[in-house]
Amino acid sequence: MSAERLAGRFIGLGITGSIAAYKSVELLRLLEAEGAEVQVLLTPSATRFVAPLTLVALSGRPAETDVLALLPDGRIGHIVTADTADAIVVAPATAHWLGAMANGLAADAVTAVCLATSAPVIVAPAMDGEMYAHPATQANVARLRDGFGYAIVEPEAGPLASGQSGVGRLAELGRIVDAVVAAVAGRPVRQPDPAARPPVLAGRPRDADLDGRHIVVTAGGTREAIDPVRFIGNRSSGKMGVAIAEAALDRGARVSLIAGSVEVPLPAGAQVVRVESTAELEAALGSLLEPEPHERPRFDALVMAAAVADFRPGHPSPSKLSRGSSLSLDLEPTPDLLAGAVRAALRLVPRPIIVGFAAETGSLSRAIEKLTRKGVDLLVANDVAEAGSGFGTDTNRVTLLAADGPAEGWPLLTKREVADRLLDRLAARLDARDAAAQTGRSEVRQESRT
Repeated sequence: MSAERLAGRFIGLGITGSIAAYKSVELLRLLEAEGAEVQVLLTPSATRFVAPLTLVALSGRPAETDVLALLPDGRIGHIVTADTADAIVVAPATAHWLGAMANGLAADAVTAVCLATSAPVIVAPAMDGEMYAHPATQANVARLRDGFGYAIVEPEAGPLASGQSGVGRLAELGRIVDAVVAAVAGRPVRQPDPAARPPVLAGRPRDADLDGRHIVVTAGGTREAIDPVRFIGNRSSGKMGVAIAEAALDRGARVSLIAGSVEVPLPAGAQVVRVESTAELEAALGSLLEPEPHERPRFDALVMAAAVADFRPGHPSPSKLSRGSSLSLDLEPTPDLLAGAVRAALRLVPRPIIVGFAAETGSLSRAIEKLTRKGVDLLVANDVAEAGSGFGTDTNRVTLLAADGPAEGWPLLTKREVADRLLDRLAARLDARDAAAQTGRSEVRQESRT
């Protein structure tokens, strides 16, 4: 099971005009680290404390700042969030906002979404100590808690922006995240269909955590000739592999894309090698896996997203076969390219990270066995018979298997979102690999001086 407590959840994050609004940036990161997708909503005064562009870059969605704004497809933005969010968390919540919410005054996107939703609402107040202690504020807090059923994450004591000290500091962010987790515990994901949620921006800005890395991606299906006209193939569109290549480019990587039969445009920034058969794919991989002098690898990671044919005609006809009453084909197994890549990578220093894919139907038990048998670092497994998770779709529901950790079951995501999550894990592994190698070299140098 995934260690992300909010995996698959969609959370609305409301931000109001408090000096503590700057902390909402880190709160957004913490929610995403727990696996949540986040839609940010800001009151007009909140935009004076934290730039919407920062929140857009981190969340990957346009921030809602206008209660009257429409989404690009014409839907009402705050209503879509209200109908699809698993929870709404308002942090920080000012005294003004508490009063408006307690009296149902929907003058901003944050109040409007809370009025329109049936999802749990978590409120974390932040203000001057005397302001929070005022009977009016306490009455509003009590009404939200006791009358509306909202979870209140009480502010903490400490230094305040006014220079005074008192109870009014925004609660520690971990407490707020814990309150969100508790609010959705035991509830099903409200709307797992990504298309029903507010849209994700194309080309979401990402940290350049793959800058200087060389990532090799295989994509699409292979075609095995029966004769010069006909072939044995599969249903792969190449969308998943291309999404990985695009995501890696956006994160600063140099990308080599070995593309078989694909149905989508290939990214302009990648070095593209076109192949058709398994033999051609094997040759392209072989040129990259051949070590440079001193056994330096030519790449940092190999992501084998291509759907490689398991069988091919043993004796393809050199000329077109004539139509007959029947045709028998003598098929032979193709080479196991993934296992071969792992074996070749073992002699390289530093060893590249190898990621495999396993398209299954029904149980994923074969994928678990494949992880061990192939010797890959990571294996992305999915049930291609599941609606929205097969060949040719824009979405995918996968389970990430690791040789050295627990399985992660991800919700239905767009293939670009799957690509970004996979590259999050890959970037972390590359950093850990290099850190370990650096530590080892340091120890060697120290021993040589003693």
